[in-house]
Amino acid sequence: MKFRRRERRLAESGPYYRQRGWQMSAGFLAVVVVVGGVVTALSGSDATTGRADAAASEGPLSRASAPQDGRPQGCRTDDGADAGPPETAPEDVTWRPLGVTKVPVSASAGPTLIQGPLWWCYAHTPTGAVLAAHVIPSHMSGSDWRTVTEQQVVAGQGRDMFEFQRATVRDTDAPNGAEVASYAGFSVVSYEDTAAVIRLLLKSTQGYAVTTVSLRWSGGDWKVRPDDNGSLHSPVSAVQSAGGFTLWGGTT
Repeated sequence: MKFRRRERRLAESGPYYRQRGWQMSAGFLAVVVVVGGVVTALSGSDATTGRADAAASEGPLSRASAPQDGRPQGCRTDDGADAGPPETAPEDVTWRPLGVTKVPVSASAGPTLIQGPLWWCYAHTPTGAVLAAHVIPSHMSGSDWRTVTEQQVVAGQGRDMFEFQRATVRDTDAPNGAEVASYAGFSVVSYEDTAAVIRLLLKSTQGYAVTTVSLRWSGGDWKVRPDDNGSLHSPVSAVQSAGGFTLWGGTT
């Protein structure tokens, strides 16, 4: 089944990654990947060309250990809770610091397992996909991004391109004083058993903005599906209001 929502957008002048108010709007990334190069969203940081140690090839969601069908060992979720896109935020959501921002987590929808940098085991539901779309990209500013990328980003040209470009940007595991937008809400653009597209509503002092994250059900869990150009999310675009989104409320 699929769900579609519409929203009005407010155009801003110039490339989105050069608009000062939104240089940190993708706080879940703190790294903005664009076609033709990488633009760091960390104010004043220097790009580095050295390649860090390769991510571990073994893990709960690696090709060697993740099952083709079913869930990895130890992962259990209630996948019968959602029949459609959530109209309200899950009641059991709490907010946890992650990298340069805070992310929503749910005891029922995930991530239900945290093993080092891997926050994983999401419900095979629209709500599980929503939470994965918030949490997985939020790891990408910090030093564990390689491990998370290998385990929780769909393999292929897009992932290879993201890794190549991300390696040129300095890691940061905490805010550096620059503005970081917060998560304000979400909408389920489309959902199937094997794929989901989630739109995230961001809020900063400049107002609202949106970006879209695509996911695939792979190896028994939700993983981010990058574009071929290496981007883990769509360009950030300003919007006039929060209309059409399910709001998180004042919990952040």
